[in-house]
Amino acid sequence: MKPTKVVIIGAGSADFGPGMLADVMGNSEFKGSTLALVDIDPTHLELIGSVANRMNETWEAGVKVETTTDRRRALPEADFVLVAIEVERMKRWQMDFEVPLKHGLRQPFSENGGPAGFAHAARNIALVTGICKDMRELCPDAWFFNYANPVPRITLAAFKYGGIKAAGFCHGIGIAYENIGNLLDIPEEDLDIKAAGLNHFTWVLDVRRQSTGEDLYPALRAKTSDWPEGFDPLSRDLLEVIGFYPVCGDSHVAEYLQWVCDPRTEPWKKYKLNPPCLGRRSDGGERREKIQELTDMAEGKRSMDEYREGSGERAVATLVAIVKNTNSYELAINIPNEGYIPNLPHNAIVEVPALVSAIGIRGLPMGDLPEPVGELCRREVAVAELAVKAAATGEKRTALHARLMDPMVTDIEQAKGILNDYLKVHGDLLPQFRT
Repeated sequence: MKPTKVVIIGAGSADFGPGMLADVMGNSEFKGSTLALVDIDPTHLELIGSVANRMNETWEAGVKVETTTDRRRALPEADFVLVAIEVERMKRWQMDFEVPLKHGLRQPFSENGGPAGFAHAARNIALVTGICKDMRELCPDAWFFNYANPVPRITLAAFKYGGIKAAGFCHGIGIAYENIGNLLDIPEEDLDIKAAGLNHFTWVLDVRRQSTGEDLYPALRAKTSDWPEGFDPLSRDLLEVIGFYPVCGDSHVAEYLQWVCDPRTEPWKKYKLNPPCLGRRSDGGERREKIQELTDMAEGKRSMDEYREGSGERAVATLVAIVKNTNSYELAINIPNEGYIPNLPHNAIVEVPALVSAIGIRGLPMGDLPEPVGELCRREVAVAELAVKAAATGEKRTALHARLMDPMVTDIEQAKGILNDYLKVHGDLLPQFRT
């Protein structure tokens, strides 16, 4: 592979950074290439840079490693920009959950859909539009590969308002392989799943046994009468009443459904839906433990073997396929809809299987989504379009429209109250709404 420059923005993430490093350092194709690590926190950047250098040396990767807190220094001549940004993730997630709760709305997960999906996206879009502006100036032909949630909204902001080539990545399709394999007692490697829809709201359209071509959907649908106790009960109900299985499990699919937040029936209890921000240690101990692990790696006190196989994410594999023109098949990539799903709007960010080569990423035509899956996804596309427009332009009226379109919101005053409180508590990270 020809020498390539890869920039990772948000590289200092203790959870995500090491895996992304391993994806590059563990791939012999990157010998002679440049890996530029960017993070606004100099302490975390220095640590992840030390881990990168140790991986580079130990694994004889032959990669040139650069670190900087200034992305503009890293971006010139970049071929690919991988973005994995978050600010005060768990603290802000908790706030995203608590604000609607004050207004009578108990969200099931509070990360990507519902009112929290707007707040989360708006914070990250405020950063993404700046990155895209710099890319248009310094590396206009580079790809923007997004890992930041909500994936469809951030990717749409980069593509539609950032004016650059953009794709989003998520390992959610792997959850479907694991879950269906367990439900049907079939090894994952003997499954072939075709899924499409929206990230975290993707649906299995076809599932077959790889070795024989046998259609496994009849067995999966029959399984609803013998479902394992406590295993994704919402997904079971959706499979039974709609006829199709959601890819990512209960926590994510619940974010886009109005059927899980009625305060009278409290369905979150039935489905055991609790946002992770409620169960995390509040003392920051988990993060400190992860930082200590990375410190030990950087100092040679801890083996890096646990990362040798990489992160399992597909962005690096995709960029290799583009550079080498390998015509690789990817199970799921988030890209603008160019007719891949005809009954979803043109250029909405959809998650579909794709062919990757030197001409870029081309989704495979999946046909219309079955109803009512198609209608559920169209509704979410409409909400996302308004939310992204509001976050990119700072239009408060459009932000209110996005809240009113959300299926979880049932009252105009509730929508106003939630929006006003979000703009207040997150005001320091939402400069676009200050005028």
